[in-house]
Amino acid sequence: MGEIETQESGAFDEGEPREDGLTRRPDGRLRCRWHGGLADYVRYHDEEWGRPSADDDRLFEKLCLEGFQAGLSWLTILRKREAFRAAFQGFRIERVAAMTAEDVDRLVLDAGIVRHRAKILSAINNAGRIEAMRAEGLSFAGFLWSFEPGPDERPARMDIAYARANTVTPASTRLSKALKARGFTFVGPTTIYAFLQSMGFVNDHIEGCIARDACEAERAALTRPALRAE
Repeated sequence: MGEIETQESGAFDEGEPREDGLTRRPDGRLRCRWHGGLADYVRYHDEEWGRPSADDDRLFEKLCLEGFQAGLSWLTILRKREAFRAAFQGFRIERVAAMTAEDVDRLVLDAGIVRHRAKILSAINNAGRIEAMRAEGLSFAGFLWSFEPGPDERPARMDIAYARANTVTPASTRLSKALKARGFTFVGPTTIYAFLQSMGFVNDHIEGCIARDACEAERAALTRPALRAE
């Protein structure tokens, strides 16, 4: 189920027992139950997860954070996100690409983030790969959105059975291979599917969740960026 079960929460909060993957919170509304009822996690579910973006820096930030999350819970990363933003200069791609070995040594000692040298180096490397794409006249956002799965690859109904059975998809595998071919790291197909879910390339809110229609409306309104930067 991508980041929302196997990576982010580790287990579902049952809340009001249901078989459909939803839970009714105290406000009376139904939500995907992976948020566990934690206030910050509920906000993330309601306001961020599944909301699409065509902003390069925003997409880069989430790609980096998904890489840092590998082997950990997403909740851990979410609660360190502001420290990550400070450490990586707001995830401005050109600034991260310019970071030095001295910056890496400093970040390895930063207790506010995940002090994993290979993942820190990966974030800097990936920023450099984006800069290389831009030098070719390519848009990073346009490149990513070109891998958006079509309706034929999506379930007729988003239910808990599909969510539990799919932590990797053909689209996430294609994008993972394409990123690796360009030198990106920490972009395996499971990590990439979590990225696609969280950034609205797909809408994996369970049918009946209060956030599903809002995410679908935002996806419909989004102008997909062109592959070639204008």
